[in-house]
Amino acid sequence: MSKSVEAKVLAKIKKKPRGTIFFVENFANISNTKAIHKALERLVKSEELERVATGIYVRPIIDPYIGKVLPSIEEIAVAIAKRDRAKIVPTGSYAMYKLGLTTQLPLNIVFYSDTSARKIKIGKQSIVFKKASSKNLAFVGEISTLAIQALRKIGNDQVTVEEINHIKNILKNENPKHLQHDLLLAPVWIRKLLTINE
Repeated sequence: MSKSVEAKVLAKIKKKPRGTIFFVENFANISNTKAIHKALERLVKSEELERVATGIYVRPIIDPYIGKVLPSIEEIAVAIAKRDRAKIVPTGSYAMYKLGLTTQLPLNIVFYSDTSARKIKIGKQSIVFKKASSKNLAFVGEISTLAIQALRKIGNDQVTVEEINHIKNILKNENPKHLQHDLLLAPVWIRKLLTINE
């Protein structure tokens, strides 16, 4: 019986492309939670699956040169948000990293979220979901959101001319309507910085 649960779980996994992230609840229609957990454990042992965190699994992409390729921290965060029907916004050091303002990937990657606050350990790193106000989640532009969050992290009295110019240059790729919308939500000092000489 348990073998057939394992076979059904694997069949469902193989219908999706490699690199797809799975949660225990994705298999709720196959059997009970205990049986699913056991089936997933066996699939990890047989190296069909990788366990990336508690209750989170992936059938890794196999690269001919580097071998197994696991999903990035952000891909995992996005998959969790999609499962929870939550909105998330990258913040602080991670926003700076994504904009190329720092080469240091933070160990704790923090997202504002409209779900409950929690921390998920992924290897040596962690995804931190911070409960945020609706205003902090109302941004619509991908680049402008990162720019505003990065500047908040750096601070008005610490930001350099080089950083401002770097951000302004990247913002040229943002949808002007999205940028306009997001600047209205930003602190006044950020709005002034990013609209000077535009």
